[in-house]
Amino acid sequence: MSKSDGTFRAGLVQMRSRRSPQVNLDEASALIREAAAAGAQYVQTPEMTNIMELSRETLFGAIAEEEKDVCLAAFQELARAHKIHLHVGSLAIKVSPEKAANRAFMIDPRGEIVARYDKIHMFDVDLAGGESYRESNNFRPGECAVVVDLPWARFGLTICYDLRFPALYRALAEAGATVLTIPAAFTRQTGEAHWHTLIRARAIENGSFVLAAAQGGTHENGRSTFGHSLAVDPWGRIIGEHGTEPGVLIVEIDPAQVTAARAKVPSLQHGRRFDIIEPMAEPAHLHVVGDAT
Repeated sequence: MSKSDGTFRAGLVQMRSRRSPQVNLDEASALIREAAAAGAQYVQTPEMTNIMELSRETLFGAIAEEEKDVCLAAFQELARAHKIHLHVGSLAIKVSPEKAANRAFMIDPRGEIVARYDKIHMFDVDLAGGESYRESNNFRPGECAVVVDLPWARFGLTICYDLRFPALYRALAEAGATVLTIPAAFTRQTGEAHWHTLIRARAIENGSFVLAAAQGGTHENGRSTFGHSLAVDPWGRIIGEHGTEPGVLIVEIDPAQVTAARAKVPSLQHGRRFDIIEPMAEPAHLHVVGDAT
């Protein structure tokens, strides 16, 4: 239940997911219980809660379709048992023999799935030092943005690399979202450079809270993620940060701060649609060189 003043307590679960879904389920479940015991009414886990795997063969041998996914069923039972809204930041879910979805789930205190979101933007990048990723090789991108109403606020659902696409967050805010969620597995290299700046920018430009549970540390598969789960208020202030180790970040969220921030800088009301015009180059015969007299 929400508090009488409209505020709620959020728990961000930071993980270091391994290659075994069962091991990850056990570790995530323990941290979710810890968050619930600390009074969290909304709990968010990071991207790839169920598996962190670079090998295509191993990945598809370990994951399942949504209706057969053991982790998802267990998370539904956890939400029901602890009477929390459980936001599973994402699971790798098999959607065809060749492709998976990077899919987030919002589960209500009855254990019912009230929203799903498939990550729209695929992380296909080549970083310095030979670090390279091709998420689209294994995952099918989503096509729809998603908002969901919880007892305290309307939440906008996104995942990790989506963070670099501000138009998505403006669309969510224009659709009424006052809490933007960004469960992530940012690489250490990109996280050190951009994580804090981008998270704060999304909060400031939309006058919204941002809640971002992260993966952190060196994983079993050799990948290094940045950690630093963050909670940022609508004025861009960091109200909670975790570090690099697995654990739980607890923060108090007051949705009234969104109204106050948007009243100070009402940029959502001032946005205008516009066209881009590329002037045509002057025809060559109109160019004059020197004095023709």
